[in-house]
Amino acid sequence: MKFPEESEVCSDSAILNLWHPLVPEAEVPVGSVSEVVLLGRTVFFTTGVSDEYLVWSEKSKAPVSGGSEPFPEDKQLPVLVRYGYLWTSLGSPPNGLFEIPEFEEPDRRNIHAATIGVHCSAPRAIENFLDMGHFPYVHPGILGAEPHTEVVEYDVRVDTDSNEIWATECLFYQPQAAATSVGGQLVGYTYRVPHPYCVMLYKTNPVDQERMDVIGLFVRSVTSEHIQASMFLSLLDGVNTDSTIRKFQQEVFAQDKPILENQHPKRLPLNPRAETPVRADKSAIAYRRWLSDLGITYGVIPEA
Repeated sequence: MKFPEESEVCSDSAILNLWHPLVPEAEVPVGSVSEVVLLGRTVFFTTGVSDEYLVWSEKSKAPVSGGSEPFPEDKQLPVLVRYGYLWTSLGSPPNGLFEIPEFEEPDRRNIHAATIGVHCSAPRAIENFLDMGHFPYVHPGILGAEPHTEVVEYDVRVDTDSNEIWATECLFYQPQAAATSVGGQLVGYTYRVPHPYCVMLYKTNPVDQERMDVIGLFVRSVTSEHIQASMFLSLLDGVNTDSTIRKFQQEVFAQDKPILENQHPKRLPLNPRAETPVRADKSAIAYRRWLSDLGITYGVIPEA
């Protein structure tokens, strides 16, 4: 693997000190070493001699292949396994990751839908995920349809206890809201941004209107303008196969990908006057302001 240019290596401490998704847990190798790029640095990972996961960032510090000795802790990066993914940090991360209580509910299907590479910054991908206004135009016949184009008024706040963004009271007409849908319906949405590069969507389940399906986008920022986006699902679906569910989500993301890759600049401007917002962009405006307040500089164009 070619190492990224030095200019692409992250020096943003606010980002370095967070947990970041590497790969689905099922893709961690046994008996060999895999590598990916995270924040401009090549990161290596494998399963250790005691079946523990090992992650490190310097090739010279790799454990001896086939060795029986434990890999020294001072050579390892932090490791966390949550929601079916392997997470690590290049800095000093918090003790845990944001909570997704639905993941533990026994009647849910927790599925990794796909990991897709996109030539855009992580904040661009998160902001696109928050945008309801594009549904009828980018996802016609699935998540939206003309003439149902209006984004009705909704609420956005930053929770002072968790420092997460929440967008609530979101409603949008969708011809096929999920793989379980049998017709168009007005769908309730709640958006949650618990991490600068991760976003959650809670949407009305087509079968049980009292409960919500959960869709997450966990983004690994390869460089400031390239990402690998993993789609996490926690669904109430006793009908469709995993393959059918994955295909539905992949089709939706495939429609988003060219839109994301054709946005310029690739990095997200944090200056509110850099791009013209409309009323429907309340979530995006809040997200940009939140990133600025956090002091995020990687993947964005900071305010001057």
